[in-house]
Formats: sequence, C-alpha cells, structure tokens
Amino acid sequence: MPVVANPEPTFIADAASQVADELLASYLGDERARRISHRYLPSRGAIVEILESVLDLMYPGYFGRTDLNDENLGAHIAQSVAALAPKIEHEMEHCLCYGREREPSRPEFGDCAPQARELTQVFLRRLPEIRGLLVRDVQAAFDGDPAASNLDEVVLAYPGLLAVSVYRIAHALYDLGVPMMARIMTEWAHSKTGCDIHPGAKIGAAFFIDHATGVVIGETTQIGEGVKLYQGVTLGALSFPRDASGQIIRGRKRHPTVESGSTLYANATVLGGQTVVGADSVIGGSVFLTHSVPARSRVSLKEPELRVGTRDGTVEPDAIYFDI
Repeated sequence: MPVVANPEPTFIADAASQVADELLASYLGDERARRISHRYLPSRGAIVEILESVLDLMYPGYFGRTDLNDENLGAHIAQSVAALAPKIEHEMEHCLCYGREREPSRPEFGDCAPQARELTQVFLRRLPEIRGLLVRDVQAAFDGDPAASNLDEVVLAYPGLLAVSVYRIAHALYDLGVPMMARIMTEWAHSKTGCDIHPGAKIGAAFFIDHATGVVIGETTQIGEGVKLYQGVTLGALSFPRDASGQIIRGRKRHPTVESGSTLYANATVLGGQTVVGADSVIGGSVFLTHSVPARSRVSLKEPELRVGTRDGTVEPDAIYFDI
C-alpha cells in the first residue's frame, strides 16, 4: 500500500493564513451575520435551561425530580423558584441591553438591570396563570384524542402539548417586551416537535394540536377557546405589504383569526389578516382558505374521482391502481 506523505507544514500554514485572511475580509466587508464590538447577546443555552426549569414547575414530577410528595412539594417549589429567578433576571438583562445596543434611540429600554428585575417578578407571578391554562390544554388533548389512555401519557408523550406548553411560557415573555428570549424558546420547541408557533400569537384556553408535525401559527394569529388543529395546518400570511422603498411593513395583522370551538383538519391552510374562521366551524383536510366563513361553517374540498384500472388500461372494478 503506497505511503502518502504528510503535507508540508509550510503548506498548511500558508493555506490557514489564506483562509483566515479571506474570512477576515468577509467579516469586515459585510456586517451581516456577524456580531463584534458589542457586549450583550442572549445565550441560547441558558434560555433553554430556563425553559426546561419552568416546564418542571408547570408539570411537577414528570421531568425533574420524581420523588416528590405532599410533604416535600412546597419546599421543592420554593427552592426551584428561588434558583430560577436570578437566571431569568440575568438573561432578561442581556436581552434588554441587546435591544438597546441595536436601537440606542429607544428611551424605553432605560437601565437594563432594574427593568430586568421588575420583569422577572412579573413573569414569575404569571406562572400560576400559565399553569392553569396548561392544565386545560392537557385535558383538551385527552378529551380530543381517543388514543390517549390517560393524562400522564399526554404530558409525557404528546409533541403538540410540548409545543403549546412552550408557547404559553414564551408568550408571557413576548408580552413583557422580551421577544428574543421568547423566540429562542419557541424555536427550540419547533426543533423538538416540528410545530412552529410564534410567541406573539394569541391563543385561548383548551387548545389542542393533534400529531403536531408541520403546524405553523403566525405571529398575529388569534385563536379562541377550545380550538383543535391537526398536523400540517398553516395559519399564515396571505401577502407581505411593502413600503415605497420595498421594505416589508411590520406591525400589521397578517394572520387569520380562528374563533372558539373550531376544528381544522390535516394540511388545511388559512391565510390573511382579515380572514376569520367563525366559531364552531370545521375546515376540512387540505382546504386552502383565504376569505372569511361564518360561524358553524363546514368547508371541504370536492371529493376527487378515484381512477380504477390495471397497467394495461383495462378496467377492473375491484382493483385500485396507483402510479408509482
């Protein structure tokens, strides 16, 4: 077997130097996708750790300590909240100061540390309310899926519940003006579940996403209570209005409203900020909807024709032939 000589050290050094020079020129020549000469940047890893700790508080006994009982639960919760508070405060401070660095003209950022402390306290006080919503979501998942054997299975195994749980936590942070922290959380859930819920969406209680994969819920979506979505549903924007310079106009309602009690079946697509799905409606699978429908509507595609036959073209009534 022939022996391949190692590259000359000078060749490696020259190549490394050339790559370094080209990368440096790229960094200096294009300010996009780089972050230098700035102090503050949120930590994705730290924010995910905070999220996991909050999930432990929402569902005690499932993901963290498994030895909890009526006697030690109170102490455990107190210790967990006390340990969590400074971590949230630290990352909130970084998120707020990151925003101030990006937009120094905005006076509302103020001094980041006191604001982060205040927002942390507000967020922690909202945890019982979030927990109450999540209990209703768990029950809605169990009530809406005959395959679920009990509530434990829903909490431990259902990706739709995980996506909704992370959304509810992140939405509270989004409302408090910490969108980067919220977005990191929901994108973590997106990577885990295949379900993409923007933290800015407004979603009522008893919300259930069955199967979860491929669901997309846009930032300005509004969803009422008791709504059920199946896999592949998209609640998206119909178009992106632009200003005279061609830049996307932000801050407008771009995504639909789904009123209480409605069900959207697999791969249904509902688009547009002015589109409203009326209460207690059913939107069938693969429907593409860009206009409003009244309450108690039933929207479905016309049933397609089934082609039956054989490879030689003769018709056999009892045979179903698919091209592959």
